Amino acid sequence: MAVKLYDRDNDPKTIERIVALLESGGVIIAPTDTLYAICCHGLKERAIERICRLKGIDPKKQHLSIICYDISTVTHYAKIENAVFKLMKRNLPGPFTFILNGTSRLPKIFRSRREVGVRMPDNSIIREIAGALDAPLMTASLPYDPNEDPEYLTNPELIEEKWGAHVDMVIDGGIGGMEGSTVVDCTGKEPEIIRQGAGLLEYL
Repeated sequence: MAVKLYDRDNDPKTIERIVALLESGGVIIAPTDTLYAICCHGLKERAIERICRLKGIDPKKQHLSIICYDISTVTHYAKIENAVFKLMKRNLPGPFTFILNGTSRLPKIFRSRREVGVRMPDNSIIREIAGALDAPLMTASLPYDPNEDPEYLTNPELIEEKWGAHVDMVIDGGIGGMEGSTVVDCTGKEPEIIRQGAGLLEYL
C-alpha cells in the first residue's frame, strides 16, 4: 500500500493511520533527508526483528539506529555528555547518525551492542510521523544491489514495486537521495567520523 505525504498540510487522519500501523507492529518505508528507509516502532522488538531479516543483518554484530523527533526524546534512549549534546544541537536536524551508548529503555535487541545510532533527519514527513508516534522509530536504509537501477532507491513508485509486498506501507514523499548519512561515533573521548556521508559536521 502506498500513501502520498507532503512537507506540510497532511491529513491528520492519514498520520493517525500510519501511527496506528506502527503501534500494531507494522513496517513502513519512508523518506528521510538522505535515503528512503525501512522503519518501525523502535520499541516493538518483533517489528525490529522483521526489519533485520529484510536487511539480512545480525543485530548482535551491527549497530541499529533510531529516529527521534527531538533531542529531548533522544535523552530517554541514549546517554549524552554535555559536549556531545551541544554538537548534536548544532548539527540536528540533519543528515547525521550519532553513535551513542544506549539506555535500558531500549528493547533487548539493541542492548547486545550497548550502542545505538541516533538520527534526527531534516525531513518534515518522517519528523511528523515520529512526533505523532511519540516514540522512536527504528530505521535502516533500503538494501541495495549495485547491479540494480539506482532509481529503486530513490523513486517511491519503483520502491513500492519492489518492496510493497514485503512491508505494510510505502510512503511517497517525492524523489529521495542517493547518499547516506554521516556517521559520528560519540562513544569515545572525542567524536569521530567513521563514515562521511551527506552531512558536513560543524564542530563547536
